[in-house]
Amino acid sequence: MNNQNELKFTRRQFLGSAAWLSFAVAFAPKGLLLMSEAQAKAARYGVGAWVRISPDNTITLLTPGAEMGQGSMTGVPIALAEELDADWDRVRLEWAPADPKTYGYKQKRGQSVSYSMTIAGSRAVMMYYEDMRRAGAQVRKVLLQAAGKKWGVDPAELSTEPSVVVHGRSGRRMTYGEVATFAEAPETMPTIAKSELKDRRQFRLIGKPVVRHDIPHKVNGAAKFSIDVQLPGMVYASTVHAPVQLAQPKSWNAAKVRAMKGVIDIVQLEHGVAVVADTFEHVLAARRGLEIGWAEGAVAQGYDSETTLDVAYPKIADDNSAKRKTVREKGDIAAVFARTAKVYKAEFRSDYGYHAQMEPLNGVARFNAAGDRVEVWEGTQAPGRSRAQIAAALGMHPSQVIHHQQYMGGGFGRRTITDYTIEAALIARAIKRPVKMIWTREEDIAFGMFRPQSYQCVEAALDQDGKVAGWRHCVVGDGGTLITSGIKLDSYYGIPNQHIEQRGTSHGIRLKHWRAVAHPFNLFAIEGLVDEMAAQQGLDPFEFRRQRLAMPAKARRVFDAVEKMSDWRAKRPEGRALGLAVSERSGSVGAGVVEISLDRQTGKIRVHKVWVAVDGGTVVQPEMARRNIESGIIYGISSVLKERATMKGGKVIQSNFHDYQVLRMSEAPEELHVAFMDRGTKPTGLGEIGNPFVPAAIANAFYALTGKRIYHMPFTPARVLEVLKA
Repeated sequence: MNNQNELKFTRRQFLGSAAWLSFAVAFAPKGLLLMSEAQAKAARYGVGAWVRISPDNTITLLTPGAEMGQGSMTGVPIALAEELDADWDRVRLEWAPADPKTYGYKQKRGQSVSYSMTIAGSRAVMMYYEDMRRAGAQVRKVLLQAAGKKWGVDPAELSTEPSVVVHGRSGRRMTYGEVATFAEAPETMPTIAKSELKDRRQFRLIGKPVVRHDIPHKVNGAAKFSIDVQLPGMVYASTVHAPVQLAQPKSWNAAKVRAMKGVIDIVQLEHGVAVVADTFEHVLAARRGLEIGWAEGAVAQGYDSETTLDVAYPKIADDNSAKRKTVREKGDIAAVFARTAKVYKAEFRSDYGYHAQMEPLNGVARFNAAGDRVEVWEGTQAPGRSRAQIAAALGMHPSQVIHHQQYMGGGFGRRTITDYTIEAALIARAIKRPVKMIWTREEDIAFGMFRPQSYQCVEAALDQDGKVAGWRHCVVGDGGTLITSGIKLDSYYGIPNQHIEQRGTSHGIRLKHWRAVAHPFNLFAIEGLVDEMAAQQGLDPFEFRRQRLAMPAKARRVFDAVEKMSDWRAKRPEGRALGLAVSERSGSVGAGVVEISLDRQTGKIRVHKVWVAVDGGTVVQPEMARRNIESGIIYGISSVLKERATMKGGKVIQSNFHDYQVLRMSEAPEELHVAFMDRGTKPTGLGEIGNPFVPAAIANAFYALTGKRIYHMPFTPARVLEVLKA
């Protein structure tokens, strides 16, 4: 297998490779277009990706799927390979350059259209799927036409097997590689009617297990992460950022640190001081020797996250004059609450969360001798955005930034922002040497970008028939959509009257998308109140949803499925109980059940079994999707039982995994069961659907086991003991 971490061929080399049959891929206002070379050279829009077929029957595809373990690198081009009828064992993948105009998927917001390569929000497969299928079908059609011309037969008489053209009547066969030796891409690529795409019953790759192209390299150690990059003359750097977030340095002991072994330079940055040395060990020693004075006046100075969540946020929720933003308005919420037969109300809290990606944040930068061009090596979820941000920080044009994508050791939303690689580039320019920047774990937490904390006041109105007729939901916190995403009631419950609003002010804490963004803590509130209503109405949680919430068919299917999967009504072992919750993310809908136990002496909750049914449309790679969902479940359990970040005086209290605890292997569930609805609709997102239901399902199981409600996540042992004593 070729090294898939590096682009081996430039565009000029591609054009000069006459022995290969090559096709350009470009994006036009209507989406991705596959073009002949003649079209490509005359096109008004940029040319970038290539499908390349070589005489040895190897097919090389450039993939835009940023790879952080979730499988997008393989999952995105699978759709092209399917319609091309390619032999997957003969397919090679190479990273697409960081050029969204050429390689990005199309995004429409109102009348504006943009292109993005950002792999976040479970977008990769669902955003590229249709265009990739059409591109593969076009290449296959060209191969059939070329083979038909060579054999003097009507292309309609030809068919394909994996990477082979077949003439059934005469028994003649020709590999794609053989066709590539004489075929030419036509002046205009053929159009593909929807009827020419494969019926899902014909799929060989989509919906079937295939070998992921990243796994062998990860097993044998050949996979290259940016932390592995080595360059001639490269030095190491690490930044000490302000303990109070976004404060600025004003003084430091430069002379003392410069005299330390191996230290090359000290570079001031906007919110920190970076030390540069010949080895990373010398960098760490110099970091410890830095004594920095910090400027006063940062917004976060004096900020106490616990007091804010416990005292300030409830006051904001109760203050009718507080600044607010309406997120969703449906029906006549005031009228329905005025005439309601019964109102249920509850408040829910959630703490800050850290991404906790295993690979430390790092990036490598190198300038050319003239200083007018920079190369960067990094693993990023957003290559195009990263390239643009690095260029902006340096006062350069994006064309002056050469971006080398690498594998990522976890992303979870954090690696869509490239602040650490920007620092590497700034330092490389200052010292005129290649630089590898590595943030220590302590630095990553102290200067972290967190999932915001939130306070939620939720109210539901029941009509005379006991159906949920109105829903009011106020979310208090900082971060805008970072705290309001996931309140999409229409995706799973048909509540005719809704009012969703957000209130809050900035605290000067850096915030960021986190796996499934706000869905986990918002569904914790939504499903917590639904479960509470079911209990008080004397109904089984499944039956309450069926009878009192007008579930759309998609939601009803997953609830029906998980009820059977979990054998919901079966007697459980002593000391165990089940909890139920809905899950929703990026167009997919799921329903999950957990089985828990509780150590009443220590307050420790243990999740033993998990069942989840998901409707994600066409599941392009089921095993890949299953593993994504399983990892989301584990991530969700970890976050809701253990993970919390707190700020005192504007400083993050936690510093590493000894006090920012994550789930250990010994604490993982014994069983995880994932089922997909067998549907042929367009793929929807599956990378994050495993996380959102987990907090609510555990909380609802806790109630079933103890008769007590828990309203503040994470459910740490100390909090659980407080609830049990209350």
